[in-house]
Amino acid sequence: MTDDSAMDKAKGKAKEMTGKATGNRRKEAEGKTDQAKGKAKGAVDDATDRAKGMKDSLSDD
Repeated sequence: MTDDSAMDKAKGKAKEMTGKATGNRRKEAEGKTDQAKGKAKGAVDDATDRAKGMKDSLSDD
């Protein structure tokens, strides 16, 4: 997980909790969106790392 994706997840969780505490549904929804964005970034980074690993293992021959 990169720092960027972790930051989005943490920011999203904070927004979601603030929204729940204040009854602000929009802030809560923004928080959930930020968390999803962080998870997506992490998944893309993982897939990129796996692809690089596969490329390296194939070119070592």
